[in-house]
Amino acid sequence: MSVSRKLSVRYHFYLWLLFCLFCGRALKAGEVVWASRVLGFSSEYRPAPYGSEYRAVQVLGEPNKFPDAGDSPCAWSPASADGHAEEWIKVGFPAAVPLRQVIIAENFNPGAIVRVYAYDGGGKEYLLEDGSVLEADGARGRLLRLSAPAQLAVDAEAIKIVMKPSKVAGFNQVDAIGIAPSRTPVKVGIRLAPDIPSKVVKEDLGKHINSKGDQVAPVISPDGRVLYFTRSGHPGNVGSPDNQDVWYAVLGKNGQWGEALNLRAPVNTRDNNAVIGMSPDGKTLYLLNTYLRDGAMGAGLSKSALTSSGWSFPVACVIRNYYNLDPSQEVEFSISPKGNVLLMALCRRDTKGRKDIYVSFLMPDGTWSEPANVGDRVNTADTEGAPYLAPDNKTLYFTSFGHRGYGSGDIFVSRRLDDTWLNWSAPENLGPGINSPYWDGYFSVPASGEFAYLSSNENAVRRDHLYRVRLHPSARPEAVAVVTGSVADADSRLPLKARIRVDNGKTNEPVDSLDYDPQTGEFHLLLPLRNTYRITAAADGYLSATETADLLQERGSAGRKADLRLIPLQEGRKIALNQVFFARSSPEIEPASVPELNRIAALMKKYPTLEILLEGHTDNQGDFRKNLQLSEERVQAVKDFLVGQEIAPGRVQIKAWGASRPVGNNLTEEARRRNRRVEFTILKI
Repeated sequence: MSVSRKLSVRYHFYLWLLFCLFCGRALKAGEVVWASRVLGFSSEYRPAPYGSEYRAVQVLGEPNKFPDAGDSPCAWSPASADGHAEEWIKVGFPAAVPLRQVIIAENFNPGAIVRVYAYDGGGKEYLLEDGSVLEADGARGRLLRLSAPAQLAVDAEAIKIVMKPSKVAGFNQVDAIGIAPSRTPVKVGIRLAPDIPSKVVKEDLGKHINSKGDQVAPVISPDGRVLYFTRSGHPGNVGSPDNQDVWYAVLGKNGQWGEALNLRAPVNTRDNNAVIGMSPDGKTLYLLNTYLRDGAMGAGLSKSALTSSGWSFPVACVIRNYYNLDPSQEVEFSISPKGNVLLMALCRRDTKGRKDIYVSFLMPDGTWSEPANVGDRVNTADTEGAPYLAPDNKTLYFTSFGHRGYGSGDIFVSRRLDDTWLNWSAPENLGPGINSPYWDGYFSVPASGEFAYLSSNENAVRRDHLYRVRLHPSARPEAVAVVTGSVADADSRLPLKARIRVDNGKTNEPVDSLDYDPQTGEFHLLLPLRNTYRITAAADGYLSATETADLLQERGSAGRKADLRLIPLQEGRKIALNQVFFARSSPEIEPASVPELNRIAALMKKYPTLEILLEGHTDNQGDFRKNLQLSEERVQAVKDFLVGQEIAPGRVQIKAWGASRPVGNNLTEEARRRNRRVEFTILKI
C-alpha cells in the first residue's frame, strides 16, 4: 500500500472515529447509519400542494413503515408508476462510514431497483450490485441487504439507487437507505416502550358501557370514577340513532360500571356530538364542534359548564386562524389538565402529512393562539391523530400511521421535553398487547397512571368498544395527587365562593388557580408528586386561608383533602400566621413566608383603613429575656416587610410576649412548634 493510501485510510478512520464520538458512542455490530440528506433525485410523487408525502426527504432517517409492508406516504416514490425511464435517488450520510453492508427498506412493490452505487469522500463511484439479488420475487415489501465485496475497502459518504419502475407494476417505494460498518445481518424492529409486555389483557368495560353500536373516545375523570364517551348506533341517542351522542357512566362501590346515561340537551343535539376532555373537577366539559342556537353545528371546539341547574349551553372556544383543510373536516382535540393548552389533530398548510398534531395556548383575552405544529419528532408524512395529554401535563399518547407499528394505526407515547411544547421524546409503540392489526386509539388515563381506557375494534365484530388495560411502568405518565376540598366561613361553616391559588412550596412560583363555586361540589387539583404546595383560598370580606400539601414522600397516586376555613374580617379577630417562618433562633424571615406576607400586604391595600396589631411568641426553651427579645425582633421584621410593601407604619403596631402566652404545654416538639408563632389582631377596619 502506498504512503498516500495509508494516510487516506488513516484520515478516514479518524473521521469515522470523530463521527462515532459525535454520536455519543461507537456503533455496535449490526447497527446502521441511516441517510441524513438528499443529494439528488430524478422525480418525486406530489399528490398534494402541501405536506411532504412521498417526497425524496422521506427516504432519510430510520424506516417509518418497515417492518410492515405496503403503501406509505413516509417513503420516497418516483412521480409516476410503471414508467420506462429510469428513476434514481442519491443520499448522503453524517460522515464517511466503512462500507460493509447497504440496507434498503423497500416497503411497497419491491424489486424495481436495478443498480446500487456507493461514493467515497472524493466522489468516486463504486458499483455495488446490478444482478439478480435485486429481484424481489413478488414480495409486498422487504429489507434488502447488500454486502459489499470483500476486496472493496471504501469509506462511503453517499449511496445511489437506480430503479426501473416498469419492472414491477405499481408505485415503487423506498422507506430508508442505510450503511452498516459490519457484515452482521441487520434487523429493523419497532421502537417499543422499554420492557413492554407482548401480551396485555384488554378488559371489556361490560354491557353497561359497550352496546351493539360504536363506543369511542373515552374520557375518564382523574379519580377514575366517572367515564364519558361518545356513542353511535344506539336507539337512545338524541335525533338519529346513527349520529353520535355523549354518554356517561359512574363506577359503583362494587367496582362495576353503572348503566350508561345519555347526557341529553344542550350537550346532545340532533347532529353529531362528542366529548374530548374535562376539567379535573368535572365541572367543565370540552366538546367537539361549535353549537349554534338553531341546533346546527360549526367546526371547532366548545365547552359547557356544570351549574346548579345542569350543563350550560356550550360556548365556542375561539382559536385564532383556525381552519382545517381536511375535506371531511375531521379533527380531534385534547385539553391539558390545567385547561390552558390545547392539542389538536387536523390538516393545515404546514401539515407534514395527511393530519398532524398541533398545539394552541389560552391567551389573556380568553381566545386560543394560532395552532403551531408540534414538530417532526411526533408528526410524520402520514396521519397522526387522537392526541391525549395525560394528567401529568407531560405525557402524550397518540395514534399514528407513520411510525413503525403493527397495523392500521397504533398508539404511541411521547414525553414533552420543555415548555415550548415543540420538543418531544422519540415516540415509542405501546406493543402488540395494546396495538392490534386494526385501528387503536383514544387513550385516556386517570391520575394514578396505572390503567388506560381506549377504543378498539379488535374483538368487537367491526364495532368500536371501550376497554381498560393495565399500563406497564415504562408506558405510564408520572402519577399525580388528586387534592379535593371545599371553602367555608370559619364561624358559620357555610360554604363560600372563593378563588383558589396553588404555589410551589419550594420556589413560591404559582402552580395553578381556579374559581370555587360550592353549588357544584368540591374543587379538584392535580398536583405532581415529590413536592410541597401551598393551597390558598381568598374571598371578599375574609382573611385568606392556606393549607400545605406535602407530597415529598409520595411515590404512588395519592388522594388528599384540603378544606379551607376563611375568617371574617372583624375588629378584634385574632389570626395566627401559620405560613410565616423564621430561621432557627433568628428574626430572619424565610423565603417560604413571602407569599403569606404578600397576601397580608395586599389585604391592607384593599382595605386602606385596616389597622393591625402584630404579636410575637416563642416556646419556653432557653433564656426568657432572650426569647422576649427574639419575639420582638421577629414581629419587627414582619412590620418592616409590610412597610416595604408601602403600608404606612402607623397602621401596624407590634407587641412581643416571648414565652409568656403559650397555646400548648411545651412538652413536645410539636407543641413547642405551635407556640413559636406570629399572630395579628384586627384593631380597625
